[in-house]
Amino acid sequence: MKILLAKGAGFCFGVRRATGTLEDCIERHGRTDGIYTYGEIIHNSGYLEQIKSKGVAVVGIDDIGRIASSEVSREGHESYVIIRAHGITKEEEEALSRLERENKHFHVIDCTCPFVSKVHRIAEEHTDDDSVFILIGAAEHPEVKGILSWAKGQKLTFSTARELSEFISSEKGRGIEDKQIIAAAQTTQNIDEWKKCAENLKKVYTNAKIFDTICNVTDERQREAAKTAPMCDAMLVIGGAHSSNTMKLYDICSKGCRAVYRIDSSKDIPTEILGKNNIIGITAGASTPDGIIEEVVKTMAESEIMEESFKELLDQESPKTIKSGDIVTGTVTSVSDAEVHLDIGAKATGVIAFDQFTDDSSAKLTEIAKVGDEVRAFVIKVSDIDGIATLSKRRADADAKWFDLEALKESGSLAEGKVIEANKGGVVMMVNSVRVFVPAFLTGVPKDGDLNSIVGETKKVKLREVNPRSKRATGSIRDAARIERRANEDAFWKSVEPGKVYTGKVKHLTEYSAFVEIAPGIEGMVHMSELTWRHIRRPADVISVGDEIEVHVLSAVRETKRISLSCKTPENNPWNIFKEKYSIGDVVKVKILNFTTFGAFAEVVPGQDGLIHISEISDHRISKPSDELSVGDLVDAKIIGIDDDNRKISLSIRELIEDGYVSEDEPEEEYEESEESEVVYSTDDVHEDEAVTEEDVPAEAEESSTGEEASAETETTEE
Repeated sequence: MKILLAKGAGFCFGVRRATGTLEDCIERHGRTDGIYTYGEIIHNSGYLEQIKSKGVAVVGIDDIGRIASSEVSREGHESYVIIRAHGITKEEEEALSRLERENKHFHVIDCTCPFVSKVHRIAEEHTDDDSVFILIGAAEHPEVKGILSWAKGQKLTFSTARELSEFISSEKGRGIEDKQIIAAAQTTQNIDEWKKCAENLKKVYTNAKIFDTICNVTDERQREAAKTAPMCDAMLVIGGAHSSNTMKLYDICSKGCRAVYRIDSSKDIPTEILGKNNIIGITAGASTPDGIIEEVVKTMAESEIMEESFKELLDQESPKTIKSGDIVTGTVTSVSDAEVHLDIGAKATGVIAFDQFTDDSSAKLTEIAKVGDEVRAFVIKVSDIDGIATLSKRRADADAKWFDLEALKESGSLAEGKVIEANKGGVVMMVNSVRVFVPAFLTGVPKDGDLNSIVGETKKVKLREVNPRSKRATGSIRDAARIERRANEDAFWKSVEPGKVYTGKVKHLTEYSAFVEIAPGIEGMVHMSELTWRHIRRPADVISVGDEIEVHVLSAVRETKRISLSCKTPENNPWNIFKEKYSIGDVVKVKILNFTTFGAFAEVVPGQDGLIHISEISDHRISKPSDELSVGDLVDAKIIGIDDDNRKISLSIRELIEDGYVSEDEPEEEYEESEESEVVYSTDDVHEDEAVTEEDVPAEAEESSTGEEASAETETTEE
């Protein structure tokens, strides 16, 4: 036979506190006369018989007055009344308080379960004469009677979701739609039944305030019982027949196991399950002492040798001990608008108030936290008396960020953050929601520079000190920049190779070259001769600082850090462009650039011009090119010669005239003109009617016109 003891079986912390207080009181005073419990302290007949045998009497409101007044005549004799875990009514509490004030030897010890007290506060604070308070629970149960006594206005009690649904659909239910509805549950209510009730209320009463008041220990006990029952051949539920939570456990187990027995003690164990090779599950209500559970296990063990002792069974998943300052991870068991409850695997219930869960005042806890979520929280304090651990998710999140930052610092990785303020000593950055101070000399701002100039910027920072305990962190923007620069340089030199293309920004110009940044902190040089295929006098003729240009690598030497770049490619070579578009015999629209004594130079495509010899300008003799043409004219010309070796073009207007060619007039603005077309052969000062001397013509022009000039001179001599 194997025994499975469901987690959470037996005393909850509220009951354990009440019984523990009673037993301490007996032990401290060494007597039982004068010690009373107000009502049955727990619903367990065996335990009640035990304390009764010790002389502890169970009293009610009718007995209290007599007990309190009798102590007046017995000077020095103290009487103690211990309030049960289920709590009492408001009227009873007020009467006990009055009697305690009037009789100095009469003492009241309130052992009401903290969860029950919480429902009392909800009923008192959230109801008024015009509200309707709906409580889901057993109407005759003392806990329910106590809760209802604290509510004002109309009060309604329903034990099941079905009862509530029938009321909602009735005429009475429709009559409260305009009123403020406040809903809560008995702390030991079946969680599934409560969820159905809450859903029904939300659908009909849209303005209802619904409070999750089921004790998380009860919820956990019920869930564990539901999980254990299907694995067993038989299930024992230990607890009194008058115990609300015991009967709910019985109902839950019956849904998962075919043979379920409720027993008060070991005497009630059914003989048919003993001595068989079965799996027997055990759970117990909140009012069942450990001693009774132990006795049940021992009795079953007599029928067969068992490997596990009762202590070992109780030690399975035993609650851990927590203290202030600990970080715990718990599972959300309930959520309300005001707080979140966690199962943290300890004797205490974890509670996170709204302002300790989020700093967003507009947030709704019921939307950002769901039952079943795992939450990491900081333990602010633990109350063994209340069985509550006050937690803070915000504090845990903040601490986690500090430890994450510390890990980042230890790894040597760079962090990133926004500079949020500047002060006399440096700047403050917000990194991972943590304030990091950067001294002025480590900001990268020049000495005596304005630190406010970097406020608002996002920067990389090298963390120098991170201390989660003292909440102190410092860093260096300068070190981070240096590390990034080295990393960028290393990555660049590993990947750079001749021919690789980059898009860079022109950083500065000299008389003969341009320096272009092609990677962060990496600059290369473009010589003037590599900027364009045309002849230029200086780089500023074609580019400006700040321009983005495309360049390719000619050479890169890491040792000297010299990088030579070029903008010239076969694709943008004017000669190649010309050859792709035109052939000998084609007619092309050209622009007159300048004159020489032997002819006119005209741009065929941007960056590539041709020569119209003076003899090819007109069908009649002219003394100089300017007789027929002007600089800037757009004219049609025929290509009559292409010299591939020397990249020269010969053009003729005369042949078109002789062929009777009729020009197609094109608007001047349609001519594609490049910036480079404005760059001419050092003839900027030549006037339209002024001939250019041979000394003024560049070598390139002289070479391109040698033959034509000789022909022109011969013709003149013969004339």
